[in-house]
Amino acid sequence: QVYKGLDIITNKVSPQEQRLCRHHMISFVDPLVSNYTVVDFRDKAVPLISYIFARDKIPIVVGGTNYYIESLLWKVLINTKEKASSVPRPDSDRKVELEQLDSAELHRRLSQVDPEMAAKLHPHDKRKVARSLQVFEETGIPHSQILHQQQEEEGGGPLGGPLKYPHSCILWLHADQAALDARLDKRVDDMVAAGLLEELRDFHRRYNQQKVAENRQDYQHGIFQSIGFKEFHEYLISEGNCSPETSALLLEKGIQALKQVTKRYARRQNKWVRNRFLKRPGPNVPPVYGLEVSDVQRWEEDVLKPALEIVESFIQGREPPAEPLRMEQDEENKRSHRVCELCARLIIGDREWAAHTRSKSHLHHLKKRRKLEASGRAGGTVGDSGDTGTSDEDGSLPV
Repeated sequence: QVYKGLDIITNKVSPQEQRLCRHHMISFVDPLVSNYTVVDFRDKAVPLISYIFARDKIPIVVGGTNYYIESLLWKVLINTKEKASSVPRPDSDRKVELEQLDSAELHRRLSQVDPEMAAKLHPHDKRKVARSLQVFEETGIPHSQILHQQQEEEGGGPLGGPLKYPHSCILWLHADQAALDARLDKRVDDMVAAGLLEELRDFHRRYNQQKVAENRQDYQHGIFQSIGFKEFHEYLISEGNCSPETSALLLEKGIQALKQVTKRYARRQNKWVRNRFLKRPGPNVPPVYGLEVSDVQRWEEDVLKPALEIVESFIQGREPPAEPLRMEQDEENKRSHRVCELCARLIIGDREWAAHTRSKSHLHHLKKRRKLEASGRAGGTVGDSGDTGTSDEDGSLPV
């Protein structure tokens, strides 16, 4: 929503609603700027929050993208270079340049300058590996060392530095999955009815058509990574060059893809709240209050009234009538590294390893290897010591 224009695809709040309450951080970045980051967002938002507090008002941060909210609540980001202005310059971005390199080469470079960070990141995660390399190149300090410094500050923890605003609270609006999915599908239909295609068509014609023709389209940075651009790519580039029937099929394909990716994103948002807010280790975590929004007909009773009571309690320094949500922290190690030699894959995280060992591809390789071992024993194959091939009872490869 920081980008100018494209109000439908970025689902901006309506001008009518904006007149009811002062809104900030909307429509101020040129849509062709590709190197606008969460650091730029934070550096502009934090002074605005101070300005609102100075006028004895309450800043309300609305999400959205929970990673951006987290950047305002905790000290979790790293400034690699001072910006002359809060609006990014359209110069080259070192991180984008690094992402053009081969994944193996990127990871090799990071291993040389920051082996600890390289061990934590998957070699194929180009964006994170490139970011860690950028941090080292522009600060001269390994990324892992800076993170340790943040975590060791008073109030810091495994996920970053201390809480910036000690008296904040989080209101989590959540809905039954079926109700949420239906609402998101309707939102996409409403966007199409409001002129989504005309907005995308106009933007594609003015800014994107030449990039596509030159095969340098990038859906990973800037405004183009917003949900909706990639999903209608086929429809936009083929419009006028194919039959009306084909165009209609591509349009429907784009609409269904937009609905699917929107629902997937909503699930990721909820997962972020659970894992990064509710399960966040350490004492400096704002309370999270759940507000049920499955039935919009009950908005006053289920959302507005309890939310006002919670916020008024915070302002008056008393205990809110509602209890904050609590979730037990699990013991899962998200940074564990295991190599499945059977499938020639590196797996990071306990949950991912458990899923991999149950996957069809892993079980297929396991079954295939056991057949080979069985045929080897039947044929009397022996090793140099006279022992048959070694294999653990659970079928894991010998190390």
